[in-house]
Amino acid sequence: MQDFVGFWFRRDLRVQDNHALFQALGSGSKVIPIFIFDEHILSDLRDEFDPRVSFIHQCLSSINSRFLKFNSGLQVYKGKPQELIPEIAEKHNFSALYLNEDYEPYALDRDAKVKEALNVKGIKFLSFQDHVLVHPNQVLKSDGKPYSVYTPYFKKWIQSISRKEEFPSEKSLDALKKLSPRLLALEDLGFKPSKIQVEDFNISKSNLLNYQEERDRPDKDSTSKLSVHLRFGTVGIREVFNAVNGHSETFLKELAWREFFIQVLHHNPRVVFESFKPKYDRIKWRNDEAEFEKWKQGKTGFSLVDAGMRQLNTTGWMHNRVRMLVASFLTKHLLIDWRWGEAYFAEKLLDYELASNNGNWQWAAGSGCDAAPYFRIFNPITQAEKFDPEGEYRKKYIEDWKQDGYPSQMVNHKEARLRCLETYEEGIKSV
Repeated sequence: MQDFVGFWFRRDLRVQDNHALFQALGSGSKVIPIFIFDEHILSDLRDEFDPRVSFIHQCLSSINSRFLKFNSGLQVYKGKPQELIPEIAEKHNFSALYLNEDYEPYALDRDAKVKEALNVKGIKFLSFQDHVLVHPNQVLKSDGKPYSVYTPYFKKWIQSISRKEEFPSEKSLDALKKLSPRLLALEDLGFKPSKIQVEDFNISKSNLLNYQEERDRPDKDSTSKLSVHLRFGTVGIREVFNAVNGHSETFLKELAWREFFIQVLHHNPRVVFESFKPKYDRIKWRNDEAEFEKWKQGKTGFSLVDAGMRQLNTTGWMHNRVRMLVASFLTKHLLIDWRWGEAYFAEKLLDYELASNNGNWQWAAGSGCDAAPYFRIFNPITQAEKFDPEGEYRKKYIEDWKQDGYPSQMVNHKEARLRCLETYEEGIKSV
């Protein structure tokens, strides 16, 4: 009986420059491509119109269209991977399963269970680095410990990479097994099509030239929109690095921040629930639910904060400068636990990625590694004047701005700042 190998799509929803797919296609065996809508992940999604599920569904349809040209088809399932994959592997006589590594705590646990179940059946579990340029265990301090400060991490990170070899998986699709597609409709998953659409990314040279000057200006709308595509792997990180390298060091530093937070989470999985700096878990948060609701709805009375939250709620995305401001406002002006804000972003962001979301929220709250000091408290009024001077961004997202019904500022900035300093100092200095 002929044996086959499986390739498991996860956060690498592309045919081109896909490391594990490339290895599978070059294995000498015919390849059966699979995707599993993980019930554990789907069960956490409250919105039946969740745009991320719609986007994944669209990506799978696009991939399947490519495979149809080779008389093959994607095999899509819904369930628990640790149960389904051994069944699929046995049904299709897999000698091996190929996949790209995922470094989040849940994924590591899930993959370990899948590997164990396959090994019992004598099926190889072959994983490859694809999601990052540098493995979380590769860039370490001289004592072998992971970095907790970004700047020395970046210096070693950038030295460890040059032009990255891409894996032209798209050129070997004739190694796919000929079989009919097995697809699922959104309704089969318990979801409906979302009106929110993912924008294409832009890493053209002209965009990169302006990146340094305009990246903090939400009114310019000149950011790359790359984060969603890196999150779901619709573009490969090697392709991005090769396009950007030599054109914008500022952009490279943003890629490095992403990998810095991935390695922080990988080496410190406790940060999912705890502050990286334990003393920050002694802060007495006010956690006023009514104030949290105003923040979520973009009704704080601070126009740049409100514009950011309304952009998030209507588009599933928010400009990075504004993300920093709304996070600072929640944790410092309102003294609401960063975990509340992090959870709301996890619910709404198209580009939600645990490592970056957690790392950036802890950065804003002062509790993370290499975080903004607790006494740095963004002034939401001067931030608006500096980064949206003509109000173009705010006009776009706040229909009632400067009208009678627009809410008054829910706190006094100076008073909230002093309250924050006192609360933080009391918390982090207590024994």
